[in-house]
Amino acid sequence: MTAPDAIHLVFVTCPPAQAEALAAALVENGVAACVNLLPQVRSVYRWQGEVQRDDETLLLIKAPANGFARLKQAILARHPYELPEIVAVHPADGHAPYFDWILSAAP
Repeated sequence: MTAPDAIHLVFVTCPPAQAEALAAALVENGVAACVNLLPQVRSVYRWQGEVQRDDETLLLIKAPANGFARLKQAILARHPYELPEIVAVHPADGHAPYFDWILSAAP
């Protein structure tokens, strides 16, 4: 049985026009097993002293924890933002066969 800490769930926001291409590149290059695109996220944030409001797509990326450095580099190389959001968390629990699949799909 795969331990939950072997898997990362990674959250990345991205402009809608670039989200699918970024998701596809991550899966095609083997750094992510699966990426869900959650459209129509409205973000309100402070950037360079100003409050900004943007429509974004949230990418929910499932990947092996031991490949996080490669995943992060792949995101940074393709992401259009100067400072992209990249937040990785370990699931506390989950369906072990699904975790096994993640590990086999993104070696």
